[in-house]
Amino acid sequence: MLLRIFVVAFSICSSTGLFAQSLKPFMEPDVQQQHWVDSVFKKIKRKERIGQMFFLRAHTNLGKAYEDSVAKLIKTNKVGGLVFFQGGPGRQANLTKTYQSISEVPLLIAMDAEWGLGMRLDSTISYPYQMTLGAIQDNSLIYAMGREIARDFKRLGMHLNFAPVSDINNNPRNPVINYRSFGDNKYNVALKAAAYMKGLQDEGVLVSIKHFPGHGDTDVDSHGDLPKLNFTRERLDSLELYPFKELIAKGASGVMVAHMNIPALDSTENLPSTLSRPIITGLLKEDLGFKGLAISDAMEMKGVTKYFSNGEADVRAIMAGNDIIELSENTERAIKLAREAIKAKRLERSQVIASVKKILAAKYWAKVGQQPGTDSSSISAFLNRPEAQALNQKLADAAVTVLKGDSLLKIFTPSENTAIISVGVTDLTVFQREVSISFPNSTNYILSKIASQVDVDRVKKELRNYKQIVLAIHDYRKRPLSSLDYNNTLKKFIGDVVAMNPMVCLFANPYTIGGLPALEQAGTLIVNYQNNDEMQRAVAKVVAGKIPASGRLPVTVSPGLKTGDGLQYFPIPPIVSGQVE
Repeated sequence: MLLRIFVVAFSICSSTGLFAQSLKPFMEPDVQQQHWVDSVFKKIKRKERIGQMFFLRAHTNLGKAYEDSVAKLIKTNKVGGLVFFQGGPGRQANLTKTYQSISEVPLLIAMDAEWGLGMRLDSTISYPYQMTLGAIQDNSLIYAMGREIARDFKRLGMHLNFAPVSDINNNPRNPVINYRSFGDNKYNVALKAAAYMKGLQDEGVLVSIKHFPGHGDTDVDSHGDLPKLNFTRERLDSLELYPFKELIAKGASGVMVAHMNIPALDSTENLPSTLSRPIITGLLKEDLGFKGLAISDAMEMKGVTKYFSNGEADVRAIMAGNDIIELSENTERAIKLAREAIKAKRLERSQVIASVKKILAAKYWAKVGQQPGTDSSSISAFLNRPEAQALNQKLADAAVTVLKGDSLLKIFTPSENTAIISVGVTDLTVFQREVSISFPNSTNYILSKIASQVDVDRVKKELRNYKQIVLAIHDYRKRPLSSLDYNNTLKKFIGDVVAMNPMVCLFANPYTIGGLPALEQAGTLIVNYQNNDEMQRAVAKVVAGKIPASGRLPVTVSPGLKTGDGLQYFPIPPIVSGQVE
């Protein structure tokens, strides 16, 4: 009965053209939204309302038994939403339809998709990491990316993206944020996060800016332990909190709270920020005036369960002011304990009611009652549409950063004999193939990250025969950390080749420059931040003089290479016969 009432309500609203208007935040309800929220809330049994605050983990790559276990929890615990992880887009669309059909109140579907669906799903586009986006000077491209990702979400029946990351990565040793951040400049981070957020929200997708109040300056991963931030309140106000303040002022619909112990904000020993009422209710909601969804980071992480086990963390997270409890270790147990806390007067019923109504308001805004089509062939074509792929390449082109030596770029001659070396790989790279097209008199060399001394000596000997050398450094790891996992033989080889005045092109985390000091001595150094086909094609176009380079370094990697560094490179146009100089 409840589902039928929900769908009818949506059809009435849609017929009035309500959603054709400019989208205002769900936190600013109109009469129709408020009426719908109140009517649905009244239909939910009192003892089942707390379930709306819990979001379950969902996969489409773990088999039928796992999928059935999620379905059972949806039915028995009346949860408010799902967070999808690894799997395939067609399978997820079909499974979402199944899950929605068994839920009395339609589910809010979320995903952690910082660089698009490709972060979680096969056969979909991966946009650049946020560190790469941090180098781009045209923020309208990032806004456009946000809109394309939102369109993908809606096509799969999703409503909430746990993005953008709004942490300032001012600690190169950060093991968990790092390349997921726009960089170490608070203004750049805030501007780019705002562009991404606006793109998502303008297309009707909720956001969750993260990880409040700022996870950038830690060297502990909260998935495995509880980080501690020993900074003053003044430091936090002026630095870590800056992007969050800016995005909240611009209408952020959601904020994810990190698992961190922050004595300056709450002196309780070993208390994660996710369980702190002074941080969530006091700082976030009262001081900063945030009216959207306060969302806990995953409650299965060791950063919260290490000191609060057996479901106590879930109860405390609600007491602290979180509206959504993401990925409890045991959802059934957590709901039961929360009900007991209400009876024991530990948890105010009025607070739960306010959170549940806020979640329902977000569901109304995100139009969770509308089901997309699930034809797998049309889904695949849509998610890989040409305009999205073209935008992905534009983003890669715009990120290329010439850190040193644009003069060598200008005198590189296509007809000259050229050696193109890719290190850290085992096969011919896209970069080599693309450069070879423009440099027909070239030879390609490959050295793996465990290259032997014999292999290295052979290549070094042959390099004496070339007048032009291009040295490409690749990191093929899924997590591009701050140092390369090359053996010492290959690292020494890089230093030896740099002495030959090559054009060095880095397809890796920019922090890796600090571990390869020879790179700072290179006459020419070009960076494109990560190793994928789009990034390699972009640099190949710069090397060939086909496009300019306008990127800027988003983080400081050494005393000589600081945030904002980068040369504006414009290729010299070829002289056409008969052209007057």
